[in-house]
Amino acid sequence: MSSKKDKTRHTEPEAEQPPEVISEQAEGPAPEAAPEALPAAEELQKLLAETQSRAADLEQQLADAQSQAAEYKDGWQRAVAELQNYRRRVEAESKETYNNALGNIVKRYLLVLDDLERALATCPADQPWVEGIELIYRKLQTILENEGLKRIETEGQMFDPNFHEAIGQEPAEGMDSGKIIGVVQQGYMIGERVIRPALVRVAQ
Repeated sequence: MSSKKDKTRHTEPEAEQPPEVISEQAEGPAPEAAPEALPAAEELQKLLAETQSRAADLEQQLADAQSQAAEYKDGWQRAVAELQNYRRRVEAESKETYNNALGNIVKRYLLVLDDLERALATCPADQPWVEGIELIYRKLQTILENEGLKRIETEGQMFDPNFHEAIGQEPAEGMDSGKIIGVVQQGYMIGERVIRPALVRVAQ
């Protein structure tokens, strides 16, 4: 009898769980953010900061290099200008030294030139030897002129102490005071240097 009762007895259904519990178990825990995302952003910011710092350093180095280049250029230009000034000064001094030495030599020949001029002024024109003296005079004059010798102008000029030396003043009718009325000895220059002033007579 008991065995039949056992066979006919059925098992009771399991108690159902509340729906909210089932839902929680099905969904499970919420997913967390990827751990790599935040460190990657920090790395990018760090790299950007380093790049900006490096760019600033390079800009500063460029500015320093440009400033140094400008300084070198300025120094080079000053050195070139000083060298040019030095060359001009040396050339001027050399030219002055040469003219001084040349003037001292030429002054010795001026006495010969004066003697030839006086001889030609007093020689009779009909004598054949006069032509020889005139030829010698012209040759000496040409040689001296080729060395830069030039005669100081006196004819019709007013007296100028820079070029003339007065040996006396004479009354001259119709002449302005200070005007040259006669030449006793010719004056000469080499370049801008007077090596012998002209000896003149001046109207009073």
